[in-house]
Amino acid sequence: MNSDFPRIITLLRKERGISQKNAASALGISQALLSHYEKGIRECGLEFLVKTADYYNVSCDYLLGRSPEPAGKTISYEEIPEHDPNSKEKISAGGFMASFNKKLVVNAANVVFSLAQKTGSNTIIKEVSSYLMLAVYKMFRVVYSANSGNDQRFFTLPEVTAQGSTSAAMSICEANAYAAAKGIPVNGGDTAIESSDSLITANSLSEEYGGSASSLLNVIKNSEARIHLLNSSDK
Repeated sequence: MNSDFPRIITLLRKERGISQKNAASALGISQALLSHYEKGIRECGLEFLVKTADYYNVSCDYLLGRSPEPAGKTISYEEIPEHDPNSKEKISAGGFMASFNKKLVVNAANVVFSLAQKTGSNTIIKEVSSYLMLAVYKMFRVVYSANSGNDQRFFTLPEVTAQGSTSAAMSICEANAYAAAKGIPVNGGDTAIESSDSLITANSLSEEYGGSASSLLNVIKNSEARIHLLNSSDK
């Protein structure tokens, strides 16, 4: 049974403010059966899958979790917005994946920064910024250490404690930002201003951010796939 389908059809219905009763009626099934589909108790047939895709104006691939975008398209390198002025140089075959992922990360970060600003909270903006800068710092030290000839005196923090200390600082940034997002002030800081205009859906992201939204949606899908893989390997 596909585990994404129940989650996505429930999400789509609630995003659009449609009651389960009305959705079931429009889809030509009983409310009880739709409830079973949304809870993952029963698996639907192909006909219902197509009908649901038409009803919510999304692709079947999206409903099945195969694509992170409602339209079901597969993002290409050329479609990702370019923010690096040096990217016009020819990319070697071995460097294509690195270049592709860099564009995904840069565009996704741009969307996150924009959404952070929309919360109206200086605390969230500051903590998100600090978290991402710390992540870059941490990974730079990893890359730097790949060559034993690189002098660790380049940094003020000793190598043996840097990674753990950076992770701790990132955790604090995450906790402070999360608290502010939930309306809990930290150290006298401000909190997010909740508004119906700030509701986020896959469609609202695509409409406002275009190709950058595609990058973010793919980052989310790839990240969760990696996490699920790690969790399943521990069992």
